[in-house]
Amino acid sequence: MNDASVLWVAADPASLGIIDIAKRIADTSTTLLITGESGTGKDQLARWIHQQGSRRDAPLLKIDCASLPAQLVESELFGHERGAFTGAVARKPGRFELALGGTVVLDEVAALAPEIQAKLLRVLEERTFERLGGTETLRLEARLMALTNTDLQKAVSSGRFREDLLFRLNVLAIAVPPLRERRADIAPLADHFLRRLAPVHGHADLEPDVPRLLESYAWPGNVRELKNAIEHALVFRKGPLLGLEDFPQIGKSGGAQPAERLRALEEIEREAIQATLEAVHYKIGEAARILGISRKTLLDKRKKFGLM
Repeated sequence: MNDASVLWVAADPASLGIIDIAKRIADTSTTLLITGESGTGKDQLARWIHQQGSRRDAPLLKIDCASLPAQLVESELFGHERGAFTGAVARKPGRFELALGGTVVLDEVAALAPEIQAKLLRVLEERTFERLGGTETLRLEARLMALTNTDLQKAVSSGRFREDLLFRLNVLAIAVPPLRERRADIAPLADHFLRRLAPVHGHADLEPDVPRLLESYAWPGNVRELKNAIEHALVFRKGPLLGLEDFPQIGKSGGAQPAERLRALEEIEREAIQATLEAVHYKIGEAARILGISRKTLLDKRKKFGLM
């Protein structure tokens, strides 16, 4: 699961600051909390940090806490013994066991059910765990990284997240800024995606004025939205150069304008979600993939914006 090509594109001072912090903590075994909006690159940063440290040759295992039922998340993390529950026909090691001395990434940790939060707290405190249905105590050798786009302090205040678990996770923390707050990264990222997607969709360059126009857009879907926009432009391009007409979301936003005059992010987000839903005929899974968010997040935003 280790990928020698893992890359963090950094040109903006905000991104360069993240890289400086990440390098300093790459070799520690302390739990790391990475926060930021959906699509900012939290997962990419976690993999980059893993690759920079001494654990780089050990496994990097990830579990999406938001997409799996609570019992399945528990089994995936801790493993289970034969007969632990219906369908458990054989012993299965979990991520904590399989990771050995590597890294376990808990994606969207805020989605963990309360009972699993309690068990995770014990793991962080004692560095030990048991498989479901088992009595053998196993030691956690892996480093944990927790990712979330949720404001955990608000989640604590509303009773959805344990305060003691937040304290344990928040020993080392990196907040990844949204793309609109690191605009100097946009042009290098666009160039990176053009090169990365060239073997699939063919080579193309940007017209000279396009990088400035890309930087003028708020990118509510952050880096994922930029990548999807580049891929869409490559697929539907009419020539070897990509122009403003190949990026309809920028045209709809009125082109280049100072950041302080950009429309409210919520308004842009609603338009992006509505346009995507209409384009895929309200297929939730496909729309979530294009927007770079989970099905649950999309359903929540659809309800919030009245896009029923």
